[in-house]
Amino acid sequence: MNILVTGANGQLGNEMRIISKKTSYNFLFTDVVEAEGVETTLLDITDAEAVEKMVQEQHIGCIVNCAAYTNVDKAESDAALCRKLNAAAPKILAEAMKKVGGLLIQISTDYVFGGDPYNTPCREEQKGTPTGVYGETKLEGEQYIEATGCDYVIIRTAWLYSEYGKNFVKTMLNLTASKPALNVVFDQAGTPTYALDLAVAIEAVLNDYAAENPKNGYSKTGIYHFSNEGVCSWYDFTKVIAELAGNTACDIQPCHSNEFPSPVTRPAYSVLDKTKIKQTFGLKIPYWTDSLKVCMRNMGVLK
Repeated sequence: MNILVTGANGQLGNEMRIISKKTSYNFLFTDVVEAEGVETTLLDITDAEAVEKMVQEQHIGCIVNCAAYTNVDKAESDAALCRKLNAAAPKILAEAMKKVGGLLIQISTDYVFGGDPYNTPCREEQKGTPTGVYGETKLEGEQYIEATGCDYVIIRTAWLYSEYGKNFVKTMLNLTASKPALNVVFDQAGTPTYALDLAVAIEAVLNDYAAENPKNGYSKTGIYHFSNEGVCSWYDFTKVIAELAGNTACDIQPCHSNEFPSPVTRPAYSVLDKTKIKQTFGLKIPYWTDSLKVCMRNMGVLK
């Protein structure tokens, strides 16, 4: 199977590069910019003609879309570009897969929720109530994919971090090592997700799809949730990061969200119910602190 990965130089894309070395599939890694040290094929996923041409010429049977506009605050003032990348582009990818009878694996977000009050883990069928442009456009992207009628697996995830790029773990490692005191939000709860664990879940989907080799539609088509196991606040997350790194001199204190003014109201509770993806693909998902330790070892922070 020939697999096209978009956003290959981002957090998840780089983890997919690692996963690809352990499989027998042929991967084509694409992005809009090249990155030093890795082979990247340039592709603009907002260009329908370019996408279709590459899919046809490379005989692509599956697209894993790791590309997105993810700057939640900036999206409020940059809505057109955000919508182009998060809604229009997935539609283009879905239509390309529909034409060749392939599979689109789309990465979505917990930000499709948040507008309604709730305190139990979000299930896939729960109504989307996004509170900002980022969440709105990601939900629109999901709806466009469903409307094309292609085979798809949409995976909503949350609080993604890795060894690559900019993320919360790296930021807090720097801040807790350099500042005497730090206030971190405690009234937003969710689950940190190690991008490598998400890549392993994507590999499980690819293996299942290849084994089924569907001729009349993939039986597992649908929306799924994936994050690591467990629940914490950003404050708890920071405390564990600092303790693991030995940054004990920093006085970390909890604070409220409204102490950090933002153009977007973030979900107060974005824990995802993962029952469906675990049962469907036979996944055993690691607890969030265990995965954090693995990532920090890979970063050279832990031995």
